[in-house]
Amino acid sequence: MMEQLDKQVIPIRQLLSVKQLAIPSYQRPYRWNSKNIADLFADLGSHRDKTAYRLGSVVFHKHSEDEKTWLDIVDGQQRTLTLMLAVKALTETRLHNLKRKDLVEQLTKLKPDVDAFMARQRFASLDSQANLRRNYLELLRLVERTEFSEELIDFMLNRCEVVTFVLNEVSEAFQFFDSQNARGKDLAPHDLLKAFHLREFSADEAGLKAEAVAHWERMPSERLATLFANYLFRVRQWAEGKSARFFGKGEVDLFKGINISQIAHFPYVGSLRIAHHYVDDYNSQYQRKIDGQSLSFPFSLDQMIINGRRFFEMAEHYQKQVAVIINREKDADENKPITLLNEVLEPCASNILYTLNSYVRRTRTGDRYVRAMFDCALIFYIDKFGTQELSLAMEKCFIWAYTCRIGQQVVQLATVDNYVLHNNLLRTIRDARHPKDLHAFPLRTLGIQDNKNNRNGTEDELIMLFRKMRYYE
Repeated sequence: MMEQLDKQVIPIRQLLSVKQLAIPSYQRPYRWNSKNIADLFADLGSHRDKTAYRLGSVVFHKHSEDEKTWLDIVDGQQRTLTLMLAVKALTETRLHNLKRKDLVEQLTKLKPDVDAFMARQRFASLDSQANLRRNYLELLRLVERTEFSEELIDFMLNRCEVVTFVLNEVSEAFQFFDSQNARGKDLAPHDLLKAFHLREFSADEAGLKAEAVAHWERMPSERLATLFANYLFRVRQWAEGKSARFFGKGEVDLFKGINISQIAHFPYVGSLRIAHHYVDDYNSQYQRKIDGQSLSFPFSLDQMIINGRRFFEMAEHYQKQVAVIINREKDADENKPITLLNEVLEPCASNILYTLNSYVRRTRTGDRYVRAMFDCALIFYIDKFGTQELSLAMEKCFIWAYTCRIGQQVVQLATVDNYVLHNNLLRTIRDARHPKDLHAFPLRTLGIQDNKNNRNGTEDELIMLFRKMRYYE
């Protein structure tokens, strides 16, 4: 229950005149673009005949700092900043030619508050600053157009409204933001996870929030969505022998684990607690200033999640690892051994990567599903065994994954999911104690009767590679 909830419906003019309004350092960068601006003001223009129009909600965290009371925007930053920019553009270009004295008075009164708020954004990330400058120029052009009439200015300031929610505890503010979005318009699952894990920071780690989420906020939302849906979710599910077709808000609990600072000293938590505190202690020792060494937390893909800071570190760790593997695969040249994670691949493994990145029908939807299956198995193997016997593991992953492609005329997401659950290489990787344990995983030798992917049994690049590797007769 939210004990300190303060809810109001206020016009935009009142929102923009709030004293000590702030964007906290842990917030995502300002990322609206010209399309978002066009959509917003087209929306306003189409509703200006209404007596009042709701523009959504803004969630604040109220707190004191330096003997001042601040209202941090927890939700609603993008829209609020854009409206601030619009008013700043109006005060810079339109004050001298407005006929309505009430609008002149309102904008003149808003100007100091808006200018002070925008001046504080010079401490924002470079990404935010660049987007603010670009959008300000866009709004300067927009407010000078004839369609941006005094009627529209009046509607924006006085009849457009937002519902504001003010909470005194940051954890409650994020919890409220999370629950509101879960009940209303769906947020991306990774955004729900961000809200949850921000709440899970312990009190003594509050100062580390901005640093912990910095990498997360620099990543485009689409890349985060791909990381969780295509790799982290599928590996964790398939390794457990569970379906992994769709990653939605109903599956986010898979990435909610334990809070080290709150959970009891159960035996199963012991190894995680030791690693968590040892890594922090090692990195904080004065010797690190001398030897320049640092220790990373030993993450593994099927490991229990540690809530809060370690979750954001885990996401950064696997985003970098996945990017290295996927991007390095794309550099493969025909018949030229390449390196992957500083390991020189044997010719057969290099040829696999070349074929996967060059065969004609690789961009079909079904082929992309199969490629993701191959990548998941390879990423999981590297996560567990590093580069030990990597070339052999790559051969196993390739034959295993692309047997599904060759054996099916049409490959859908359900096809891939069912194939993994009945021929589960990831489960074998999870249970393996040594890379050699993968040798026992059975792989089929295909024949012309199995070739459903090509009409009339013709041979494409995949079949030719299978034949060269002696998996096709």
